[in-house]
This record gives sequence, structure tokens and C-alpha cells, in this order.
Amino acid sequence: MALKATIFKAALQVNDLDRHYYALHSLTLAQHPSETDERLMVRVLAFALNASEQLEFGKGLSSEEPALWQKDATGLIERMIEIGLPDEALLRRHCGRAAQVLVYAYGGRTVGLWWQKNASALARLKNLTVVELAAETTAALAAMASRSMNLQALIGDGETQIMTDDACVPVMQTVLKEA
Repeated sequence: MALKATIFKAALQVNDLDRHYYALHSLTLAQHPSETDERLMVRVLAFALNASEQLEFGKGLSSEEPALWQKDATGLIERMIEIGLPDEALLRRHCGRAAQVLVYAYGGRTVGLWWQKNASALARLKNLTVVELAAETTAALAAMASRSMNLQALIGDGETQIMTDDACVPVMQTVLKEA
């Protein structure tokens, strides 16, 4: 018998002072049985950093869809967002389909190895941005995971904080490649 996804609900208040975007998003997240709390919360962080009314979660781990994507009113893909350490061939396909592709890489020291292996090939992709998330950040976000969450994202002057009533996580990120 196949294991079923665990459903998480999050009320995410985004206050993005840099983009002048302020909204409350009610998110429903399906956590695949093989997905960690860390990956789930990185998806929430990626949503907060790129929040818009058109941004949607992809179908999940077992599909070719990105973790998140945004389409315009005509159905053209404006932005695709992957998290983790995606395959270079997948990113090439995404860059051919979307105006902008973002990767939020996490995983501690393995990010450096992945980047070392793929940097030269990814450098040719002009519409790709790669951001490394610090292991301390993703571990702290994983500790915030619960089936029902009230989260706030405060983004300003290039800094980001994710907050609950009990905790505040400063998001440490390093841009490895800019589009």
C-alpha cells in the first residue's frame, strides 16, 4: 500500500519592503512521504521570497514540474523555481521554457560539490539565478514545521526573516549565479 502525502496548512504574511508587496497567503502544502521538513520549509521560503498572486506550487517530487512556478494571464511561464540540487539537464529545459529560472540550493557542504560540478555548464544559462541557503537557516526553518503554521516573512534591504510567534529565523543566503 502506497503511503499518502501529509497535508500542511500555512498562513503566510509576506511583507516585502524591497518589492512593495504585502499580502496574506493561505497555503496548502502536500508533503510527499520521502520529503523532509527541511525541504517543505524551503518551499515555503521560496514562495515568500517570490510571492505573487500567480505563484503556484508544482505537482511535487514525482513530476517534471518545478517546485514553484508563475504563469502570466496567457499561460506563458514567467518564472520557474527549483529547490535542492537539481540536475543540470532539467535546468536547461526549464531555462528554455521560462523567462526566469531560480534555484534555491541547500544541503550544507554538498551544495559546494554540486556547484563545482555544474558551474561551468550553468554559466551559459543567461536566465538562471542560483542562490545557496545556509545549512543553519534550513535547519532552523525545519524546526518551525508543523501541520498548521502562522508565519511572517519580512523582506527588506536584501535581508529576510521568517517568524512565528515563538521563533525568528534570519535567512542567510549567497548568490552563486545571477541572471
